[in-house]
Amino acid sequence: MNQTEYEVFLTHLKNHYCIDLFSYKQSQLQRRIDSYMVRKGYESYRELFQKMKCDSDSVEELIENITINVSNFFRNKEKWEILQKEILPYVIKKNRGKIKIWSAACSSGEEPYTLSIILSGLLPSHQYEIIATDLDSQILDKAKKGIYHERSMIEVPKEVKLHCFDYVDGMYRIKEKYKRNVRFQKHDLLLQSYGVNYHLITCRNVMIYFTEQAKDSIYKRFNKALVQDGILFIGGSEQIIAPNSYQFKVTDKFFYQKI
Repeated sequence: MNQTEYEVFLTHLKNHYCIDLFSYKQSQLQRRIDSYMVRKGYESYRELFQKMKCDSDSVEELIENITINVSNFFRNKEKWEILQKEILPYVIKKNRGKIKIWSAACSSGEEPYTLSIILSGLLPSHQYEIIATDLDSQILDKAKKGIYHERSMIEVPKEVKLHCFDYVDGMYRIKEKYKRNVRFQKHDLLLQSYGVNYHLITCRNVMIYFTEQAKDSIYKRFNKALVQDGILFIGGSEQIIAPNSYQFKVTDKFFYQKI
C-alpha cells in the first residue's frame, strides 16, 4: 500500500529523529501538525521535513507544538490527598530504604514538584528522589526554572502557596528545597528503555493521546519498572481496562498496584 505524504513524513521523523508519532491517535495529531504548518507557512509535509533537516531547532519547535503541556499543581486535588494520606504512607512503611519515584510525561514540572512538596512532609530529603521526564526539551527547561503563573496554582492550598513558593513579579517561584530532589531528563515513553525499582510512577492525562496498542505496551513496561507492590498513579480522564492483564490491581480509583 502506498503511503500518503503525511505517513511518509511520520516515517521520516521515526527514521531520522527516533520520534515515533505513529503511536498517537492520528486524527488529533494530524490536526496539530496541520495547524502548526499553517502558522509557519509550510505548504507541504515535505517542505516541513526539509526545513527540519536544515534547522535542528525546528525539530524541537514541532515537538513543543504537537505535545500537550497542560498541567497545574495538585491537579485533581482530592487524588493528591489520597496519595498523601494513604498511598505514600503505605509505600514508606513497606520500603525502609530510599523511595524512588518516576514522574513520566511531567510537562512543565508541576507534578514532580507537587510530589516533592508532599514527600517533604513525610520524609527527610535524603530518603526520596524524583525522576521527572518528558519528550519536550523546551518544556523541561521551563520545568527546571520552577517559575509559574497564577493559572498553575488554582488548586494549591493557601498554606502551601505561602510556605513553598516565593512570589516575585507576579509569578510563583518554587523554593530551592523542593527542587533539590527532582531530577529532570528527556525521555520518550514509546522508544526508550525504562528504569527499574520505582516505588511510585505517576503518568497522568497523557495515555488518552496514545493508540490502544501503545497504551498496552506502556502499561506492561510500567509494571516491569515498579518494585513488587509498587503503585501507578494515572489521570482523572483515564482508566486501565482489565488491569489484571497487566499484573495490576486497583487500590483506589486512578491508583493501581503491581501484583
